[in-house]
Amino acid sequence: MLSAKQNFLETIKKDGKPDRLVKQYEATVYIMADPFIEKTRGNRTQGMAPTKDAWGTTIIWPQGNVSAMPHITEETKVIKDITRWREELTIPDFSEYYDPSLWTDYLERTGQIDRENTLLMGWVPNGVFERMHHLMGFEDLFVALLTEPEATKELCETVTESVCQSMKLICDMLKPDAIFAMDDWGNKTSLFISPDLWREFIKPCYVKCYGYLKERGVIIIHHADSFLEPLVEDMVELGIDVWQGVLPQNDIPKLQKQLGGRMALMGGIDCAIIDRPGASEDIIRAEAARACESYAANGHFIPCITYGGPRTINPEGYDLINDEIDKFNKRCIRNAKNSLPSART
Repeated sequence: MLSAKQNFLETIKKDGKPDRLVKQYEATVYIMADPFIEKTRGNRTQGMAPTKDAWGTTIIWPQGNVSAMPHITEETKVIKDITRWREELTIPDFSEYYDPSLWTDYLERTGQIDRENTLLMGWVPNGVFERMHHLMGFEDLFVALLTEPEATKELCETVTESVCQSMKLICDMLKPDAIFAMDDWGNKTSLFISPDLWREFIKPCYVKCYGYLKERGVIIIHHADSFLEPLVEDMVELGIDVWQGVLPQNDIPKLQKQLGGRMALMGGIDCAIIDRPGASEDIIRAEAARACESYAANGHFIPCITYGGPRTINPEGYDLINDEIDKFNKRCIRNAKNSLPSART
Protein backbone atom coordinates (compact mmCIF):
# COMPACT_ATOMS: atom_id res chain seq x y z
CA MET A 1 0.00 0.00 0.00
CA LEU A 2 1.34 3.41 -0.97
CA SER A 3 1.86 6.05 1.67
CA ALA A 4 -0.46 9.05 1.59
CA LYS A 5 2.32 11.12 -0.02
CA GLN A 6 3.12 8.47 -2.63
CA ASN A 7 -0.55 8.02 -3.46
CA PHE A 8 -0.99 11.79 -3.88
CA LEU A 9 2.04 12.02 -6.17
CA GLU A 10 0.76 9.13 -8.28
CA THR A 11 -2.66 10.77 -8.51
CA ILE A 12 -1.29 14.03 -9.90
CA LYS A 13 1.06 12.35 -12.40
CA LYS A 14 -0.27 12.13 -15.94
CA ASP A 15 0.50 8.40 -16.08
CA GLY A 16 0.45 7.73 -12.34
CA LYS A 17 -0.90 4.59 -10.71
CA PRO A 18 -2.55 5.44 -7.37
CA ASP A 19 -3.83 2.50 -5.37
CA ARG A 20 -6.79 4.38 -3.87
CA LEU A 21 -8.46 7.76 -3.74
CA VAL A 22 -6.52 10.38 -1.79
CA LYS A 23 -8.50 11.34 1.29
CA GLN A 24 -8.86 15.12 1.20
CA TYR A 25 -5.76 16.78 2.70
CA GLU A 26 -4.30 13.60 4.22
CA ALA A 27 -1.09 13.74 2.17
CA THR A 28 -0.09 17.22 3.30
CA VAL A 29 0.99 19.07 6.40
CA TYR A 30 -0.59 22.45 5.82
CA ILE A 31 1.45 25.34 7.22
CA MET A 32 -1.28 27.95 7.60
CA ALA A 33 0.76 30.28 9.81
CA ASP A 34 4.27 31.62 9.60
CA PRO A 35 5.85 34.94 10.64
CA PHE A 36 5.17 36.53 7.26
CA ILE A 37 1.49 35.59 7.17
CA GLU A 38 0.87 36.46 10.80
CA LYS A 39 2.35 39.93 10.46
CA THR A 40 1.01 40.87 7.03
CA ARG A 41 -2.60 39.70 7.36
CA GLY A 42 -3.31 41.50 10.62
CA ASN A 43 -4.71 40.19 13.88
CA ARG A 44 -7.70 37.95 13.12
CA THR A 45 -9.92 36.78 15.95
CA GLN A 46 -13.68 36.38 16.06
CA GLY A 47 -15.41 39.41 17.54
CA MET A 48 -12.38 41.65 17.09
CA ALA A 49 -12.54 45.37 16.40
CA PRO A 50 -11.86 46.31 12.75
CA THR A 51 -8.16 46.12 11.95
CA LYS A 52 -5.95 46.65 8.92
CA ASP A 53 -3.60 44.28 7.16
CA ALA A 54 -0.17 45.27 5.85
CA TRP A 55 -1.72 46.64 2.64
CA GLY A 56 -4.13 48.90 4.51
CA THR A 57 -7.25 46.82 3.82
CA THR A 58 -9.77 46.94 6.66
CA ILE A 59 -10.49 43.45 8.06
CA ILE A 60 -13.51 42.57 10.19
CA TRP A 61 -14.63 39.39 11.92
CA PRO A 62 -18.03 39.91 13.55
CA GLN A 63 -18.98 37.63 16.41
CA GLY A 64 -20.76 34.55 15.08
CA ASN A 65 -19.29 34.76 11.56
CA VAL A 66 -17.16 31.86 10.39
CA SER A 67 -14.15 33.88 9.23
CA ALA A 68 -12.60 37.30 8.81
CA MET A 69 -13.36 39.27 5.66
CA PRO A 70 -12.18 42.47 3.97
CA HIS A 71 -14.57 45.35 4.64
CA ILE A 72 -14.61 47.66 1.62
CA THR A 73 -16.64 50.88 1.78
CA GLU A 74 -16.20 54.34 0.29
CA GLU A 75 -14.47 55.31 3.53
CA THR A 76 -12.23 52.24 3.89
CA LYS A 77 -11.07 51.78 0.29
CA VAL A 78 -7.31 51.91 0.04
CA ILE A 79 -7.42 52.96 -3.63
CA LYS A 80 -10.15 55.44 -4.42
CA ASP A 81 -8.80 56.54 -7.80
CA ILE A 82 -6.99 53.95 -9.91
CA THR A 83 -5.05 56.68 -11.74
CA ARG A 84 -3.59 57.80 -8.39
CA TRP A 85 -2.86 54.36 -6.95
CA ARG A 86 0.83 55.18 -6.42
CA GLU A 87 -0.09 58.05 -4.13
CA GLU A 88 -2.82 56.13 -2.31
CA LEU A 89 -1.14 52.75 -1.78
CA THR A 90 1.86 51.99 0.41
CA ILE A 91 3.46 48.75 -0.77
CA PRO A 92 4.53 46.59 2.19
CA ASP A 93 8.25 45.94 2.58
CA PHE A 94 8.69 42.20 3.02
CA SER A 95 12.49 42.19 3.26
CA GLU A 96 12.41 42.22 7.07
CA TYR A 97 10.84 38.76 7.09
CA TYR A 98 14.12 37.25 5.92
CA ASP A 99 15.40 37.64 9.47
CA PRO A 100 16.13 33.99 10.47
CA SER A 101 15.28 34.69 14.11
CA LEU A 102 11.64 35.20 13.15
CA TRP A 103 11.45 31.67 11.79
CA THR A 104 13.13 29.69 14.57
CA ASP A 105 9.93 28.26 16.11
CA TYR A 106 8.42 27.45 12.72
CA LEU A 107 11.53 25.72 11.47
CA GLU A 108 11.66 23.64 14.64
CA ARG A 109 8.09 22.51 14.02
CA THR A 110 8.58 21.81 10.32
CA GLY A 111 11.76 19.94 11.17
CA GLN A 112 9.64 17.39 13.05
CA ILE A 113 7.41 16.67 10.05
CA ASP A 114 7.76 13.25 8.43
CA ARG A 115 8.78 14.48 4.99
CA GLU A 116 9.19 10.91 3.80
CA ASN A 117 5.48 10.20 4.05
CA THR A 118 3.85 13.62 3.90
CA LEU A 119 4.19 16.78 1.84
CA LEU A 120 5.04 20.07 3.52
CA MET A 121 2.66 22.64 2.03
CA GLY A 122 3.21 26.38 2.35
CA TRP A 123 0.38 28.88 2.07
CA VAL A 124 -0.09 32.01 -0.04
CA PRO A 125 -3.52 33.21 1.06
CA ASN A 126 -4.22 36.19 -1.20
CA GLY A 127 -3.45 36.07 -4.90
CA VAL A 128 -3.25 38.90 -7.41
CA PHE A 129 -6.95 39.23 -8.26
CA GLU A 130 -8.03 38.97 -4.63
CA ARG A 131 -5.50 41.57 -3.53
CA MET A 132 -6.70 43.93 -6.25
CA HIS A 133 -10.34 43.83 -5.15
CA HIS A 134 -9.33 43.96 -1.50
CA LEU A 135 -7.76 47.33 -2.24
CA MET A 136 -10.71 48.93 -4.03
CA GLY A 137 -13.73 46.62 -4.06
CA PHE A 138 -15.13 44.52 -6.88
CA GLU A 139 -17.09 47.27 -8.60
CA ASP A 140 -14.22 49.72 -8.82
CA LEU A 141 -11.88 46.99 -10.03
CA PHE A 142 -14.27 45.96 -12.79
CA VAL A 143 -14.60 49.58 -13.92
CA ALA A 144 -10.83 50.09 -13.76
CA LEU A 145 -10.17 47.04 -15.95
CA LEU A 146 -12.38 48.52 -18.67
CA THR A 147 -11.71 52.25 -18.39
CA GLU A 148 -8.13 52.57 -17.12
CA PRO A 149 -6.30 49.51 -18.44
CA GLU A 150 -2.83 51.07 -18.33
CA ALA A 151 -2.99 52.10 -14.67
CA THR A 152 -4.67 48.81 -13.74
CA LYS A 153 -1.94 46.78 -15.44
CA GLU A 154 0.70 48.77 -13.60
CA LEU A 155 -1.01 47.99 -10.30
CA CYS A 156 -1.30 44.33 -11.34
CA GLU A 157 2.43 44.21 -11.99
CA THR A 158 3.21 45.75 -8.61
CA VAL A 159 0.92 43.37 -6.75
CA THR A 160 2.43 40.48 -8.70
CA GLU A 161 5.91 41.43 -7.53
CA SER A 162 4.72 41.23 -3.94
CA VAL A 163 2.96 37.88 -4.46
CA CYS A 164 6.09 36.48 -6.11
CA GLN A 165 8.20 37.85 -3.25
CA SER A 166 5.98 36.09 -0.72
CA MET A 167 6.33 32.81 -2.64
CA LYS A 168 10.10 33.22 -2.76
CA LEU A 169 10.20 33.98 0.96
CA ILE A 170 8.20 30.84 1.82
CA CYS A 171 10.32 28.71 -0.51
CA ASP A 172 13.58 30.08 0.90
CA MET A 173 12.63 29.81 4.55
CA LEU A 174 10.36 26.74 4.75
CA LYS A 175 11.53 24.79 1.67
CA PRO A 176 8.05 23.30 1.08
CA ASP A 177 7.18 20.45 -1.25
CA ALA A 178 4.06 22.32 -2.38
CA ILE A 179 2.57 25.81 -2.32
CA PHE A 180 -1.15 26.23 -1.73
CA ALA A 181 -2.00 29.52 -3.43
CA MET A 182 -5.46 31.05 -3.19
CA ASP A 183 -7.09 33.28 -5.80
CA ASP A 184 -10.78 32.96 -6.67
CA TRP A 185 -11.47 33.96 -10.26
CA GLY A 186 -15.20 33.30 -10.29
CA ASN A 187 -18.34 32.65 -8.33
CA LYS A 188 -20.41 29.48 -8.17
CA THR A 189 -21.68 29.62 -11.76
CA SER A 190 -19.52 32.07 -13.73
CA LEU A 191 -16.22 33.91 -13.98
CA PHE A 192 -15.91 37.32 -12.35
CA ILE A 193 -14.50 38.79 -15.57
CA SER A 194 -14.44 37.56 -19.15
CA PRO A 195 -11.77 35.03 -20.17
CA ASP A 196 -10.22 37.65 -22.45
CA LEU A 197 -9.89 40.18 -19.62
CA TRP A 198 -8.51 37.51 -17.31
CA ARG A 199 -5.92 36.51 -19.92
CA GLU A 200 -4.92 40.12 -20.49
CA PHE A 201 -4.59 41.20 -16.85
CA ILE A 202 -4.34 38.19 -14.52
CA LYS A 203 -2.75 35.36 -16.46
CA PRO A 204 0.56 37.19 -17.08
CA CYS A 205 0.89 37.66 -13.32
CA TYR A 206 0.78 33.92 -12.78
CA VAL A 207 3.09 33.18 -15.69
CA LYS A 208 5.69 34.93 -13.55
CA CYS A 209 4.70 33.64 -10.08
CA TYR A 210 4.05 30.03 -11.05
CA GLY A 211 7.00 30.02 -13.44
CA TYR A 212 9.18 30.75 -10.43
CA LEU A 213 7.65 27.86 -8.44
CA LYS A 214 8.19 25.50 -11.36
CA GLU A 215 11.85 26.49 -11.46
CA ARG A 216 12.06 25.59 -7.76
CA GLY A 217 10.41 22.21 -8.35
CA VAL A 218 7.49 23.08 -6.06
CA ILE A 219 4.09 21.45 -6.58
CA ILE A 220 1.49 24.11 -7.36
CA ILE A 221 -1.91 23.63 -5.75
CA HIS A 222 -4.22 26.48 -6.76
CA HIS A 223 -7.32 27.01 -4.64
CA ALA A 224 -10.34 28.50 -6.36
CA ASP A 225 -13.76 27.29 -5.22
CA SER A 226 -15.24 28.75 -8.36
CA PHE A 227 -16.65 27.99 -11.77
CA LEU A 228 -13.52 28.03 -13.95
CA GLU A 229 -14.32 25.75 -16.88
CA PRO A 230 -13.34 28.38 -19.49
CA LEU A 231 -9.86 28.72 -17.96
CA VAL A 232 -8.73 25.13 -17.44
CA GLU A 233 -6.39 25.06 -20.44
CA ASP A 234 -4.84 28.31 -19.23
CA MET A 235 -4.39 26.78 -15.78
CA VAL A 236 -2.52 23.88 -17.35
CA GLU A 237 -0.32 26.33 -19.26
CA LEU A 238 0.48 28.08 -15.98
CA GLY A 239 1.83 24.81 -14.60
CA ILE A 240 -0.85 24.26 -11.97
CA ASP A 241 -0.58 20.66 -10.76
CA VAL A 242 -3.80 20.55 -8.73
CA TRP A 243 -6.91 22.70 -8.94
CA GLN A 244 -8.25 22.53 -5.40
CA GLY A 245 -11.79 23.67 -4.69
CA VAL A 246 -13.30 22.54 -7.97
CA LEU A 247 -17.04 22.95 -7.46
CA PRO A 248 -19.47 20.35 -8.79
CA GLN A 249 -21.09 23.20 -10.73
CA ASN A 250 -18.19 22.63 -13.11
CA ASP A 251 -18.66 19.62 -15.38
CA ILE A 252 -16.02 17.57 -13.63
CA PRO A 253 -16.26 14.38 -15.76
CA LYS A 254 -15.99 16.45 -18.93
CA LEU A 255 -12.98 18.31 -17.54
CA GLN A 256 -11.28 15.08 -16.47
CA LYS A 257 -11.57 13.70 -20.00
CA GLN A 258 -10.43 16.99 -21.52
CA LEU A 259 -7.42 17.27 -19.22
CA GLY A 260 -6.31 13.67 -19.48
CA GLY A 261 -4.21 13.91 -16.33
CA ARG A 262 -2.47 17.19 -17.21
CA MET A 263 -3.97 18.73 -14.05
CA ALA A 264 -5.57 16.94 -11.12
CA LEU A 265 -8.90 18.08 -9.71
CA MET A 266 -9.40 18.25 -5.94
CA GLY A 267 -12.85 18.95 -4.53
CA GLY A 268 -16.20 17.91 -5.96
CA ILE A 269 -17.98 17.74 -2.59
CA ASP A 270 -20.56 20.51 -2.40
CA CYS A 271 -20.08 22.34 0.89
CA ALA A 272 -23.42 24.10 0.40
CA ILE A 273 -25.01 20.68 0.87
CA ILE A 274 -22.88 19.12 3.59
CA ASP A 275 -21.87 22.08 5.76
CA ARG A 276 -25.05 23.91 6.66
CA PRO A 277 -27.55 23.87 9.50
CA GLY A 278 -29.72 20.78 9.27
CA ALA A 279 -27.25 18.71 7.26
CA SER A 280 -27.65 15.22 8.70
CA GLU A 281 -25.06 12.48 8.71
CA ASP A 282 -26.98 10.78 5.90
CA ILE A 283 -26.84 13.93 3.76
CA ILE A 284 -23.12 14.38 4.34
CA ARG A 285 -22.34 10.75 3.59
CA ALA A 286 -24.52 10.74 0.48
CA GLU A 287 -22.77 13.79 -1.01
CA ALA A 288 -19.32 12.39 -0.27
CA ALA A 289 -20.28 9.03 -1.80
CA ARG A 290 -21.76 10.78 -4.86
CA ALA A 291 -18.50 12.60 -5.51
CA CYS A 292 -16.45 9.41 -5.22
CA GLU A 293 -18.83 7.45 -7.44
CA SER A 294 -19.12 10.22 -10.04
CA TYR A 295 -15.51 11.25 -10.47
CA ALA A 296 -13.18 8.40 -9.43
CA ALA A 297 -13.50 6.46 -12.67
CA ASN A 298 -11.92 9.18 -14.82
CA GLY A 299 -8.89 9.45 -12.55
CA HIS A 300 -6.70 12.30 -11.33
CA PHE A 301 -9.38 13.24 -8.82
CA ILE A 302 -9.05 13.88 -5.09
CA PRO A 303 -12.39 13.94 -3.25
CA CYS A 304 -12.35 16.88 -0.89
CA ILE A 305 -14.39 19.69 0.53
CA THR A 306 -14.09 22.77 -1.65
CA TYR A 307 -12.87 24.96 1.22
CA GLY A 308 -9.22 25.98 1.15
CA GLY A 309 -8.23 23.98 4.20
CA PRO A 310 -8.82 20.76 6.13
CA ARG A 311 -11.88 21.73 8.11
CA THR A 312 -15.63 22.12 7.99
CA ILE A 313 -17.79 24.49 10.01
CA ASN A 314 -19.67 21.48 11.36
CA PRO A 315 -16.77 19.72 13.08
CA GLU A 316 -18.22 16.25 12.45
CA GLY A 317 -18.58 16.77 8.71
CA TYR A 318 -14.92 16.42 7.81
CA ASP A 319 -14.53 13.08 9.58
CA LEU A 320 -17.74 11.73 8.03
CA ILE A 321 -16.45 12.58 4.56
CA ASN A 322 -13.15 10.85 5.31
CA ASP A 323 -15.03 7.77 6.46
CA GLU A 324 -17.04 7.65 3.23
CA ILE A 325 -13.84 7.89 1.17
CA ASP A 326 -12.39 5.02 3.22
CA LYS A 327 -15.50 2.98 2.54
CA PHE A 328 -15.29 3.68 -1.19
CA ASN A 329 -11.62 2.72 -1.30
CA LYS A 330 -12.31 -0.56 0.47
CA ARG A 331 -15.02 -1.43 -2.04
CA CYS A 332 -12.90 -0.78 -5.09
CA ILE A 333 -11.37 -3.70 -6.96
CA ARG A 334 -7.73 -3.09 -7.80
CA ASN A 335 -6.41 -4.44 -11.06
CA ALA A 336 -3.09 -6.13 -11.64
CA LYS A 337 -1.32 -2.81 -12.11
CA ASN A 338 -2.50 -1.67 -8.71
CA SER A 339 -4.35 1.28 -10.22
CA LEU A 340 -7.80 2.47 -9.30
CA PRO A 341 -10.38 1.10 -11.77
CA SER A 342 -14.01 2.02 -12.16
CA ALA A 343 -15.32 -1.48 -11.45
CA ARG A 344 -16.71 -2.16 -8.02
CA THR A 345 -17.89 -5.16 -6.08
